Amino acid sequence: MIVTSRLVLSELREGDADFIVHLLNDRDFIRYIGDKGVRDTEGAIRYMNTGPIHMYCKHGFGLWKVSERESGKALGLCGLLQREGMPFVDIGYAFLPDARGRGVAFEACKATLEYAKENTELESIAALVSPDNVASIALIKKLGLTPTCEWDKYIDMQPTRVFKIALPTEEEAQLLC
Repeated sequence: MIVTSRLVLSELREGDADFIVHLLNDRDFIRYIGDKGVRDTEGAIRYMNTGPIHMYCKHGFGLWKVSERESGKALGLCGLLQREGMPFVDIGYAFLPDARGRGVAFEACKATLEYAKENTELESIAALVSPDNVASIALIKKLGLTPTCEWDKYIDMQPTRVFKIALPTEEEAQLLC
């Protein structure tokens, strides 16, 4: 579990199925990330078990549910992904419409990058972004990731821009200061 001033990032559980159905069927989720075909509780549980929960077991990280610290209301997902066939770990996130524009995604992503730096041996983190997702590109740049290439592979048949950030070791960070 990761706790920030306003948020709690926690592992998904089967009880989160209704939230997952709602998020994965959001118009912008489908437009920028893709249609996962999750339409009901059973599909959401299957998605969580074969996706995020499987990743927790295999890699020690995955997509976490992002909730308001005060109310416990689920706002979105954020976390690290080791996608099948991808040569890098990337940061992924998606938020419900009422959570957007409040700095929630930045706060959750920043906490995720800190987690990666402190709890993994990863040397860098990538971000895969649809080229027309202007808001997401601005967020990724604000986090300090820089564009590296247009990737020749596609996520859900959409062209993808790749951004990357190095995660310096504590010794390297000291040398930079």
